[in-house]
Amino acid sequence: MIMNIEIISNEMIKPSSPTPNHLRNYKLNLLDQLIPAAYAPIVIFFPNHDGIAISFQVDLLKKTLSETLTHFFPLAGTIKADELSIDCDDQGACFTKAKANCSLNDFLKRPDLKQIAQFLPCGLTSTGLSMTNVQATELECGGIALGVCISHRVVDGAALSFFLKFWANATAANEKPSFAPDFTASCLFPVDGSWLRDASMVMWGSLFKKGKCVTRRFVFGSASLALLKDRATGVGGSSPTRVEAVSGFIWKHAMAAYAERCGAKNEPSLLTHLVNLRKRAVPNFSQESLGNLMWIASAMCGGGGDLGLPALVDKVRRSISVVDGECVKKLGGEKGSKIILECIKEIEQVGSENVHHLGFSSWCKLGFYDIDFGWGKPVWVSNIDTSGPCFMNLVVLIDMRSGDGMEAWVTLEEQDMAALEHDQEFTSFASLNSSPL
Repeated sequence: MIMNIEIISNEMIKPSSPTPNHLRNYKLNLLDQLIPAAYAPIVIFFPNHDGIAISFQVDLLKKTLSETLTHFFPLAGTIKADELSIDCDDQGACFTKAKANCSLNDFLKRPDLKQIAQFLPCGLTSTGLSMTNVQATELECGGIALGVCISHRVVDGAALSFFLKFWANATAANEKPSFAPDFTASCLFPVDGSWLRDASMVMWGSLFKKGKCVTRRFVFGSASLALLKDRATGVGGSSPTRVEAVSGFIWKHAMAAYAERCGAKNEPSLLTHLVNLRKRAVPNFSQESLGNLMWIASAMCGGGGDLGLPALVDKVRRSISVVDGECVKKLGGEKGSKIILECIKEIEQVGSENVHHLGFSSWCKLGFYDIDFGWGKPVWVSNIDTSGPCFMNLVVLIDMRSGDGMEAWVTLEEQDMAALEHDQEFTSFASLNSSPL
């Protein structure tokens, strides 16, 4: 079935109270300069068990979004020309109301990844749009698909989750939430010019490749994850986390697929993993921190021979463990810019040498399935298909609703993906696009 979505209305939602003059200038932090994407997207599918009228839901969403933006005032502003700060000018968020010709159950029986983008209010690389864009799509069953695109210059996955929880709490409780956003990231990681952003764009450019790529959604059930963690544990070693085990497993099989296409076994490969710094800082940063508080962990697998799963998972674990309190302290210190630049240049060099690269980003344990606007928790939290003529090998890991499984949204070169889909060991652990229901 071809899904069609009809746009019903578009309007700007401004903060319920004007931003005070002393808060009009919001400085971006140093790590915000590393982000290549324009928007951080998410689509969340909600049921409507109580038969609440969609018009009531949408009106309430708009009202509480206005109230929420008063607290998250940078998300209603405009990025300045220097791209180092935001003018919190209360331009507001773009809110789109839409209607789809399918039910929640019909769409989720076997989600069409290419159609999910229709639930988003804008494209990921769109320019000239609002910092915050929302689309509420009514489904035939009365359920809602809530698509959100917020400027990635201001939020990472953790900040996006916090914003949505704040908004949902305000909607469900119809009162001001007891927690508030923390805007100290620019003080923790101060910016000293736009040169780092220019350097990071060169780095990301070296990792993006031309060619046809495809995105697939692989699902690891609880039993598969338990077995995978067991197999990934080395002799006498401690059990890896779910993210470490799945990352090492996908890396191993993506390398094999790449080698099959290139006919060159044991080619070197670089793994990068975005790491949330909030709980790694000493003392911890606030979980309500706005901004991109992430760092790039990297691991290299040389071309000296086949490594087993435990060895690869150990590489993943060690690379992530390096991002500790001392590392965070150095990133925010006087030599922080120098350390970041050195890392960028190392990754850029690897990318320019056409070394195989696989990037990871984890949304696990960010609480997206706890978001409740008052009509029930999500049935499914979705990433999007990033297929295109220019791509980066990328894996996004997301919790399942059950809490004990994991989804891996994998984007690879078309031939590499075909090899992965026919890899019997890989598919014995991961099912392809199984229903979230």
